[in-house]
Amino acid sequence: MTSPANAPVTATDPASPPPHPAWLPPEAFRAIGARRVLVHGEGPPVETVHDEVARACARYGGRVERTAAGPVDLVLALRDSGPLPEVVPPAARTAPDPDGGSPGDEGFLLTRSDGVTIVLADAPVGLLYGLFHLVRLGEAAFTGEQPARTHRPALRRRMLDHWDNVAVHPVMGQVERGYAGGSIFWRDGRPRGDRERLRAYGRLLASTGVNAISVNNVNVGPTEALLLTERLDDVAEIADLLRPYGVRVHLSVTFAAPVLLGGLPTADPLDEQVRDWWESTTRRVYARVPDFGGYVVKADSEGQPGPFSYGRDHADGANLLAAALAPHGGVVHWRAFVYDHRQDWRDRTTDRARAAYDHFAPLDGRFADNVVLQVKFGPVDFQPREPVSPVIAAMPATRLAVELQVTQEYTGQQWHACYLAPWWHEVLAFRLWGPGERSVADVLADVPGPGPRRGGDLVAVANVGDDPFWCGHPLAQANLYAFGRLAWDPRLDPTALLDEWIDLTFPASTVGDPTLVRETLHAVLDDSWRIYERYTAPLGVGFMVNPAGHYGPGVDGYEYSRWGTYHFADRDGVGVDRTRATGTGMTGQYPPPWSQVYESLEQCPDELLLFFHHVPYSHVLHSGSTVIQHIYDTHFAGVAEVEAMRDRWAGLAGVIDPAVHERVTERLAEQLRCATEWRDQVNTYFFRKSGVPDARGRRIH
Repeated sequence: MTSPANAPVTATDPASPPPHPAWLPPEAFRAIGARRVLVHGEGPPVETVHDEVARACARYGGRVERTAAGPVDLVLALRDSGPLPEVVPPAARTAPDPDGGSPGDEGFLLTRSDGVTIVLADAPVGLLYGLFHLVRLGEAAFTGEQPARTHRPALRRRMLDHWDNVAVHPVMGQVERGYAGGSIFWRDGRPRGDRERLRAYGRLLASTGVNAISVNNVNVGPTEALLLTERLDDVAEIADLLRPYGVRVHLSVTFAAPVLLGGLPTADPLDEQVRDWWESTTRRVYARVPDFGGYVVKADSEGQPGPFSYGRDHADGANLLAAALAPHGGVVHWRAFVYDHRQDWRDRTTDRARAAYDHFAPLDGRFADNVVLQVKFGPVDFQPREPVSPVIAAMPATRLAVELQVTQEYTGQQWHACYLAPWWHEVLAFRLWGPGERSVADVLADVPGPGPRRGGDLVAVANVGDDPFWCGHPLAQANLYAFGRLAWDPRLDPTALLDEWIDLTFPASTVGDPTLVRETLHAVLDDSWRIYERYTAPLGVGFMVNPAGHYGPGVDGYEYSRWGTYHFADRDGVGVDRTRATGTGMTGQYPPPWSQVYESLEQCPDELLLFFHHVPYSHVLHSGSTVIQHIYDTHFAGVAEVEAMRDRWAGLAGVIDPAVHERVTERLAEQLRCATEWRDQVNTYFFRKSGVPDARGRRIH
């Protein structure tokens, strides 16, 4: 099933009540709204800053000015908008950038001197980010003296991909892998038209630092393809609404557009007519949307057209679009999710996990500067546990984007509480060439290291819909928040980010017992990703999921399918042999020391054992448990932990917003039902396969 049968009806009418404020309730602006504030500068994001401050001041008794008429508590100023106001203290005027650089196009400098808090920016959007930083700080922004500190994003592009369909897809619906209702952009083949909702969304994105979105599905259908040409005005309207929040719009396009839209006989990337068509079409896009971000392309994957049809490779295809975008400053995000989805399950030499590396590593150095190769964080498909993709270490001469999935396709579909920031943090902190070497985040952030320095982006599949709570599950808002913050600074601690989200979403003055709220949310969310992992697929094997929607267990659901996602469980053991010695050789795609670590049965981490090795059920893990006993123990433990989550949450009845409490209570009940189903199906399956009973004597059906 795609989602539980009792899924709530979601808001689809523009006249419906406004959505939940998420982490930007009015109370989050109290500290700013109670002050005397000067906003200095011009430009759409500066007007956004002024409007945000004016609303807060109107509510909490402060005052906002464009020209100082007396003492102020806060100055938000652009450096190049004329002389700084006289109310800026002399110490703040001369405050140096601590690292010797300027804030840049998106950064800001924060200091506090002589009782005045100062935010200085070189560009309007930097001032907007500075304002939201103050919102996170609350009263702490107006306390004591604070030395100058420059804040700037580590990554140039922090992007959300929407898999929204303009026309309702007969299988996937309005949003592919959408678990929060319909699209906030489209409905039944037309623009949804809810301008206020889009503005509210832009505000949420800006508050976390997200600066780019694509507004349609990477699986581009005939209606969606028209956004590039005759329906470009629909895209422009979205861009106009998001521009004041510093968010640039991108489009997913079909590689076959010259044939589908232009009437050409071919989409061959080396054909001159094809090049001319893309160049002229792209010029028209920028004439209508001058700050258009660029194209997102899924090609030669899962039935989507691509350069392989013409005997060309992916560098040829990506560079075609890059050439059309380059004069306008645009980029093409070319997805590396390319594999054979018509595999023979009996052929153990073909390995889907190898595919992205095999296709793209030989092309390193051939991509244009404005091509960003978008690589899923793991080598398969957003599983609860995978190794980091070897492609990230294999392409030093190519700009990369690492792709995460905020929408919880394989982690409970926003029916299960599953805080993903700890998992993302592990991925971003992974040392690609071993301890002491550069991490995934370092590669994306241009940290010096061997080979060319290209930098990159962090991208995620978005998780919002027209549900009143944005994400279906109110606690899933924490994942959307954490993604933006990690994209701004991948070094941030997931626990600290959860604290930020709690403080903003549940301000102390709006709940009955702030300490209880904080303790409960940490108890529910801190370990929730690992809890989900415990009651689903064990030891990194993945894909024991129901193929009809990817929700709930289906242990053999993909085992004899064409999709290349197997666990190879038999009477003797389980797991996929990806070693060089006896398997598919995928371990050899990693640089040392990981190629040796993953190859070695003795060194391979327990949590990835079945991803890289086929082992007997009696194999003893580093934990001291056998594989079969680990399966039994973790699945029983996972259900018990979900029961504890449910019971802890029940203690917030009457303490927080009743609507939030009710929705989460409903979701936790479904999570417990589903976790129990996972436990019973997985344990029963492996008991029957192995014939080994549970050493603890618990009931297995």
